Amino acid sequence: MNLQGKTLVVTGVASGIGAETARLLRFHGARVIGLDRSEPQMSLDGFVEIDLETPASIDQAVARLPAQLDGLCNIAGVPGTANPHLLARVNYLGLRHLTQALLPRIAAGGCIVNVASILGAQWPERLEQHKALAAVEGFAAGEAWLAANPVPPQTCYQYFKEALIVWSMTQAQPWFMAHSVRMNCVAPGPVFTPILGDFVAMLGTQRTEADAHRIKRPAYADEVAAVIAFLCADESRWINGINLPVDGGLASTYI
Repeated sequence: MNLQGKTLVVTGVASGIGAETARLLRFHGARVIGLDRSEPQMSLDGFVEIDLETPASIDQAVARLPAQLDGLCNIAGVPGTANPHLLARVNYLGLRHLTQALLPRIAAGGCIVNVASILGAQWPERLEQHKALAAVEGFAAGEAWLAANPVPPQTCYQYFKEALIVWSMTQAQPWFMAHSVRMNCVAPGPVFTPILGDFVAMLGTQRTEADAHRIKRPAYADEVAAVIAFLCADESRWINGINLPVDGGLASTYI
Protein backbone atom coordinates (compact mmCIF):
# COMPACT_ATOMS: atom_id res chain seq x y z
CA MET A 1 0.00 0.00 0.00
CA ASN A 2 1.34 3.39 -0.98
CA LEU A 3 0.91 5.64 2.08
CA GLN A 4 4.42 7.04 2.18
CA GLY A 5 4.52 10.65 3.29
CA LYS A 6 0.78 11.02 3.86
CA THR A 7 -0.51 12.81 6.97
CA LEU A 8 -3.60 11.07 8.30
CA VAL A 9 -5.84 11.79 11.29
CA VAL A 10 -7.25 8.77 13.14
CA THR A 11 -9.99 9.09 15.75
CA GLY A 12 -10.45 6.47 18.48
CA VAL A 13 -6.71 5.90 18.37
CA ALA A 14 -6.32 4.78 22.00
CA SER A 15 -7.68 1.25 21.53
CA GLY A 16 -9.26 -1.34 19.26
CA ILE A 17 -9.59 -0.72 15.54
CA GLY A 18 -8.27 2.83 15.87
CA ALA A 19 -5.03 1.73 17.49
CA GLU A 20 -4.47 -1.05 14.95
CA THR A 21 -5.20 1.32 12.06
CA ALA A 22 -2.68 3.85 13.36
CA ARG A 23 0.00 1.17 13.68
CA LEU A 24 -0.60 -0.12 10.16
CA LEU A 25 -0.68 3.33 8.58
CA ARG A 26 2.63 4.23 10.22
CA PHE A 27 4.13 0.88 9.15
CA HIS A 28 3.34 1.82 5.55
CA GLY A 29 5.00 5.21 5.88
CA ALA A 30 2.19 7.55 6.88
CA ARG A 31 2.41 10.26 9.50
CA VAL A 32 -0.44 9.65 11.97
CA ILE A 33 -2.05 12.18 14.29
CA GLY A 34 -4.38 10.53 16.79
CA LEU A 35 -7.57 11.92 18.30
CA ASP A 36 -9.20 10.39 21.38
CA ARG A 37 -10.53 11.16 24.83
CA SER A 38 -7.78 8.96 26.30
CA GLU A 39 -4.02 9.13 25.87
CA PRO A 40 -2.83 6.34 23.53
CA GLN A 41 -0.19 3.88 24.72
CA MET A 42 1.70 3.81 21.46
CA SER A 43 4.04 5.86 19.28
CA LEU A 44 2.34 8.48 17.11
CA ASP A 45 3.40 11.56 15.19
CA GLY A 46 1.00 13.67 17.22
CA PHE A 47 -1.95 13.39 19.59
CA VAL A 48 -4.83 15.76 20.29
CA GLU A 49 -7.43 15.15 22.97
CA ILE A 50 -11.02 15.41 21.74
CA ASP A 51 -14.56 14.83 22.98
CA LEU A 52 -16.77 14.20 19.97
CA GLU A 53 -19.83 14.84 22.09
CA THR A 54 -19.39 18.62 22.00
CA PRO A 55 -18.80 20.95 19.03
CA ALA A 56 -16.57 23.21 21.16
CA SER A 57 -14.17 20.36 21.93
CA ILE A 58 -14.14 19.36 18.26
CA ASP A 59 -13.39 22.92 17.17
CA GLN A 60 -10.57 23.19 19.72
CA ALA A 61 -9.04 19.96 18.44
CA VAL A 62 -9.34 21.09 14.82
CA ALA A 63 -7.46 24.29 15.68
CA ARG A 64 -4.50 22.18 16.84
CA LEU A 65 -4.28 20.05 13.68
CA PRO A 66 -2.04 20.77 10.67
CA ALA A 67 -3.24 23.11 7.94
CA GLN A 68 -2.86 20.37 5.33
CA LEU A 69 -3.85 16.72 5.65
CA ASP A 70 -4.18 13.73 3.36
CA GLY A 71 -7.01 11.94 5.08
CA LEU A 72 -9.28 11.28 8.04
CA CYS A 73 -10.24 7.92 9.54
CA ASN A 74 -13.39 8.27 11.67
CA ILE A 75 -13.11 5.22 13.93
CA ALA A 76 -14.11 6.55 17.36
CA GLY A 77 -17.56 5.62 18.60
CA VAL A 78 -19.59 4.56 21.60
CA PRO A 79 -21.42 1.21 21.87
CA GLY A 80 -25.15 0.63 21.71
CA THR A 81 -25.34 0.35 25.49
CA ALA A 82 -24.48 4.07 25.79
CA ASN A 83 -26.99 6.83 26.50
CA PRO A 84 -28.97 7.47 23.26
CA HIS A 85 -28.17 11.19 23.26
CA LEU A 86 -24.45 10.49 23.67
CA LEU A 87 -24.63 7.91 20.92
CA ALA A 88 -26.26 10.36 18.51
CA ARG A 89 -23.69 13.06 19.25
CA VAL A 90 -20.55 10.90 19.07
CA ASN A 91 -21.45 8.34 16.39
CA TYR A 92 -23.09 10.76 13.99
CA LEU A 93 -23.32 14.48 14.77
CA GLY A 94 -19.79 14.83 16.16
CA LEU A 95 -18.27 12.69 13.43
CA ARG A 96 -20.01 14.80 10.80
CA HIS A 97 -18.96 18.07 12.45
CA LEU A 98 -15.31 17.00 12.58
CA THR A 99 -15.33 15.77 8.99
CA GLN A 100 -16.86 18.94 7.60
CA ALA A 101 -14.38 21.05 9.56
CA LEU A 102 -11.38 19.12 8.20
CA LEU A 103 -12.52 18.71 4.59
CA PRO A 104 -10.98 22.03 3.43
CA ARG A 105 -7.61 20.89 4.80
CA ILE A 106 -7.55 17.54 2.98
CA ALA A 107 -5.42 17.72 -0.17
CA ALA A 108 -6.68 16.63 -3.57
CA GLY A 109 -6.41 12.87 -3.80
CA GLY A 110 -7.10 12.54 -0.09
CA CYS A 111 -9.57 10.30 1.65
CA ILE A 112 -12.16 10.00 4.41
CA VAL A 113 -12.98 6.58 5.84
CA ASN A 114 -15.93 6.18 8.21
CA VAL A 115 -16.43 3.09 10.36
CA ALA A 116 -20.08 2.10 10.24
CA SER A 117 -21.35 -1.39 11.16
CA ILE A 118 -22.98 -4.39 9.62
CA LEU A 119 -25.92 -3.42 11.83
CA GLY A 120 -26.45 -0.45 9.52
CA ALA A 121 -27.37 -2.73 6.63
CA GLN A 122 -31.09 -1.91 6.87
CA TRP A 123 -30.59 1.70 5.80
CA PRO A 124 -32.83 1.27 2.70
CA GLU A 125 -35.83 0.77 5.01
CA ARG A 126 -35.40 4.30 6.40
CA LEU A 127 -33.74 5.96 3.42
CA GLU A 128 -35.91 9.07 3.28
CA GLN A 129 -35.46 9.73 7.01
CA HIS A 130 -31.71 9.38 6.73
CA LYS A 131 -31.55 11.60 3.66
CA ALA A 132 -33.59 14.25 5.49
CA LEU A 133 -31.17 14.20 8.44
CA ALA A 134 -28.17 14.23 6.09
CA ALA A 135 -29.53 17.43 4.52
CA VAL A 136 -29.66 19.24 7.89
CA GLU A 137 -26.58 21.45 8.27
CA GLY A 138 -24.81 21.82 11.60
CA PHE A 139 -24.56 20.05 14.96
CA ALA A 140 -27.27 22.07 16.75
CA ALA A 141 -29.68 21.85 13.81
CA GLY A 142 -29.09 18.10 13.71
CA GLU A 143 -29.98 17.81 17.39
CA ALA A 144 -33.13 19.85 16.80
CA TRP A 145 -34.13 17.57 13.92
CA LEU A 146 -33.63 14.51 16.09
CA ALA A 147 -35.68 16.07 18.89
CA ALA A 148 -38.52 16.51 16.43
CA ASN A 149 -37.99 13.03 14.94
CA PRO A 150 -37.04 10.89 17.97
CA VAL A 151 -35.30 7.56 17.49
CA PRO A 152 -36.42 4.61 19.68
CA PRO A 153 -33.65 4.09 22.29
CA GLN A 154 -33.42 0.36 21.64
CA THR A 155 -32.51 0.90 17.97
CA CYS A 156 -30.32 4.01 18.32
CA TYR A 157 -27.03 2.28 17.52
CA GLN A 158 -28.33 0.69 14.35
CA TYR A 159 -30.15 3.89 13.33
CA PHE A 160 -27.08 6.11 13.49
CA LYS A 161 -24.89 3.57 11.72
CA GLU A 162 -27.52 3.53 8.96
CA ALA A 163 -27.56 7.33 8.98
CA LEU A 164 -23.76 7.43 8.71
CA ILE A 165 -23.81 5.13 5.70
CA VAL A 166 -26.46 7.22 3.94
CA TRP A 167 -24.74 10.52 4.75
CA SER A 168 -21.44 9.13 3.46
CA MET A 169 -23.00 7.86 0.25
CA THR A 170 -24.94 11.01 -0.52
CA GLN A 171 -22.04 13.33 0.32
CA ALA A 172 -19.22 11.34 -1.26
CA GLN A 173 -19.69 12.27 -4.91
CA PRO A 174 -20.29 16.02 -4.43
CA TRP A 175 -17.13 16.23 -2.31
CA PHE A 176 -15.16 14.14 -4.80
CA MET A 177 -16.28 16.36 -7.67
CA ALA A 178 -15.53 19.60 -5.80
CA HIS A 179 -12.44 18.67 -3.76
CA SER A 180 -11.06 15.41 -5.27
CA VAL A 181 -11.43 13.85 -1.80
CA ARG A 182 -12.94 10.37 -1.60
CA MET A 183 -15.25 9.17 1.21
CA ASN A 184 -16.09 5.54 1.95
CA CYS A 185 -17.48 3.45 4.79
CA VAL A 186 -16.25 0.21 6.31
CA ALA A 187 -18.90 -1.94 7.99
CA PRO A 188 -17.45 -4.46 10.45
CA GLY A 189 -19.39 -7.28 12.05
CA PRO A 190 -18.47 -8.34 15.60
CA VAL A 191 -14.84 -7.48 16.41
CA PHE A 192 -12.57 -8.53 19.29
CA THR A 193 -12.26 -5.07 20.88
CA PRO A 194 -12.89 -3.69 24.39
CA ILE A 195 -16.55 -2.99 23.47
CA LEU A 196 -17.39 -6.47 22.13
CA GLY A 197 -19.23 -7.23 25.38
CA ASP A 198 -21.35 -4.11 24.94
CA PHE A 199 -22.11 -5.18 21.38
CA VAL A 200 -23.38 -8.57 22.61
CA ALA A 201 -25.37 -6.99 25.46
CA MET A 202 -27.03 -4.58 23.02
CA LEU A 203 -28.14 -7.34 20.66
CA GLY A 204 -29.31 -9.66 23.42
CA THR A 205 -28.81 -13.38 23.94
CA GLN A 206 -31.42 -14.47 21.41
CA ARG A 207 -29.97 -12.48 18.49
CA THR A 208 -26.39 -13.35 19.45
CA GLU A 209 -27.13 -17.08 19.56
CA ALA A 210 -29.06 -16.91 16.29
CA ASP A 211 -26.09 -15.28 14.55
CA ALA A 212 -23.39 -17.43 16.15
CA HIS A 213 -23.55 -20.16 13.46
CA ARG A 214 -23.33 -17.61 10.65
CA ILE A 215 -19.67 -16.67 11.18
CA LYS A 216 -16.51 -18.53 12.13
CA ARG A 217 -15.55 -15.95 14.79
CA PRO A 218 -15.51 -12.21 15.44
CA ALA A 219 -12.90 -10.26 13.46
CA TYR A 220 -9.58 -9.20 14.91
CA ALA A 221 -9.07 -5.46 14.95
CA ASP A 222 -6.11 -5.65 12.57
CA GLU A 223 -8.29 -7.38 9.95
CA VAL A 224 -10.55 -4.33 9.85
CA ALA A 225 -7.60 -1.94 10.05
CA ALA A 226 -6.11 -3.40 6.86
CA VAL A 227 -9.24 -2.49 4.90
CA ILE A 228 -9.29 1.04 6.32
CA ALA A 229 -5.64 1.46 5.39
CA PHE A 230 -6.30 0.24 1.85
CA LEU A 231 -9.09 2.82 1.44
CA CYS A 232 -6.57 5.49 2.46
CA ALA A 233 -3.92 4.29 0.02
CA ASP A 234 -3.27 5.38 -3.55
CA GLU A 235 -4.30 1.92 -4.76
CA SER A 236 -7.94 2.71 -3.89
CA ARG A 237 -7.93 6.11 -5.62
CA TRP A 238 -10.96 5.28 -7.80
CA ILE A 239 -13.12 3.84 -5.01
CA ASN A 240 -15.64 6.36 -3.72
CA GLY A 241 -19.04 6.31 -2.03
CA ILE A 242 -19.11 2.65 -1.03
CA ASN A 243 -19.99 0.81 2.18
CA LEU A 244 -17.68 -2.20 2.41
CA PRO A 245 -18.65 -5.04 4.79
CA VAL A 246 -15.74 -6.57 6.70
CA ASP A 247 -17.66 -9.28 8.50
CA GLY A 248 -16.42 -12.73 7.49
CA GLY A 249 -19.45 -13.11 5.21
CA LEU A 250 -22.10 -12.44 7.87
CA ALA A 251 -24.12 -10.04 5.70
CA SER A 252 -24.31 -12.57 2.86
CA THR A 253 -26.11 -15.09 5.08
CA TYR A 254 -29.21 -12.89 5.25
CA ILE A 255 -29.88 -13.10 1.51
